[in-house]
Amino acid sequence: MHTHPRCITRTSIDRLRGATARAACLAALSLSAAGPASAIDFGPFSLTGFVKGEVTRVSTLCEDNKCQVDPLARKDFIWADPLVQGTAWGSGTTTLTLIQPYLGFKYDLPGGFKFSALLSQRWRDGEEDFDGYWYEKNVALSHEDYGAVRIGAMTTRAWSMADYPFGTDIGLSDPWASSGAGYGLLTRALRYTSPVFDVANGDLVVEGTYDIGESGWDRNKPRFLEVWIHYGKGDLSLDLIFQDTKNGTPSAFSHGPFTGLFYDPAFDSQLGESSQGIAMAMARYRVDSNLELLGGVRANRWSGAYAVLLQSASANPGGFDIWNNPFNVDWSTDLGGGVYKGYSARSVDLVLGGRYKVGKWAASAALLYLGSASTDNPTDRGGANSATIGTIGVYYDVLKGLQVYGLANLVNYGKEGLSPISMPSNSAFTNIDSRLTRRGNWFTAGVDYRF
Repeated sequence: MHTHPRCITRTSIDRLRGATARAACLAALSLSAAGPASAIDFGPFSLTGFVKGEVTRVSTLCEDNKCQVDPLARKDFIWADPLVQGTAWGSGTTTLTLIQPYLGFKYDLPGGFKFSALLSQRWRDGEEDFDGYWYEKNVALSHEDYGAVRIGAMTTRAWSMADYPFGTDIGLSDPWASSGAGYGLLTRALRYTSPVFDVANGDLVVEGTYDIGESGWDRNKPRFLEVWIHYGKGDLSLDLIFQDTKNGTPSAFSHGPFTGLFYDPAFDSQLGESSQGIAMAMARYRVDSNLELLGGVRANRWSGAYAVLLQSASANPGGFDIWNNPFNVDWSTDLGGGVYKGYSARSVDLVLGGRYKVGKWAASAALLYLGSASTDNPTDRGGANSATIGTIGVYYDVLKGLQVYGLANLVNYGKEGLSPISMPSNSAFTNIDSRLTRRGNWFTAGVDYRF
């Protein structure tokens, strides 16, 4: 019997002139909250957030890995591969609710300095999105001339900006933002955001974030570094984001928390180090008052992580084997004592889309390509597969902050088998398992209220 670590399977800055406008820009950049429709202010405190609900009809539904024999096994383990036999998988319906409030605090200090704090948590279908991890729990000190320093728990730019507004505006927030070799939530981070610089008649912002992950790791200490560079000029907005990490949880889930190699640092001495990172560019161009074009590219890098039997069933009082978090493993050869080699991998993902808005109506269309990987692994753990996800959407602003929308989506896998290496599970983002079919579609109706 195996036990597995918890499976983690979840515009531009306009041209600004004058001290007041630049201070407003810096304040906006230093906060990670989604843009509110109308904040609720009470003294130095403000409450913003969003509530979202969706109903989706899927052509070939494999929800919660129910189509595999061991539904709790992560994609990285070979015993996750076998499918339930004799079952005809057909269409089905899924639902989703997201609730996320942001409680902010601001206080003016002498000399033009400002102190602020931010607290935020997300609930998915009535439960904490990541049990035990905050989206925002931090404090900051800022000055329009010197920039902002923030410390605590916060979201990364790679996930948050790819999710909202970039991915949301073209109906691909989760498939684009949550795939790949990045991380999304930080636990003990320090961030510096520069003031807005005037460069080549445009606005430049540079930011660096460093995180030390969770405590208790002496041999394999976690280290996270992210650099964000924004440049906006006229109707063009460009964001460059780089993540370089060491000894975080090996994964292809850019929404997940950066913590450590494993959920329990007591196994530190039995594990070898691991690393991964991304280089991403996202661009937006406003053609006119109605049409906006968006494009993005992301290069993913994984070192790979050996599979290690940390504790056998005979030595565990619970009577089951305990394995680490492996990545891109060759399970065909046991190197001895329950150790299997993990191989490095690289892949490139692309997204392209557009959004057209007239009055209260908007329409979007987009394509996302999750590329095959370059790896020396002699066995295929998804590296040879790819996925193309297409979507079209229609949106209507019912009233201030309240929007209803509909999305029509399709997926085409490069081949039937394990999903691309930059997807965290074989049915991630689509509920259509790549081991069951090469193609599928789904239709979503949703409502989104931002306050």
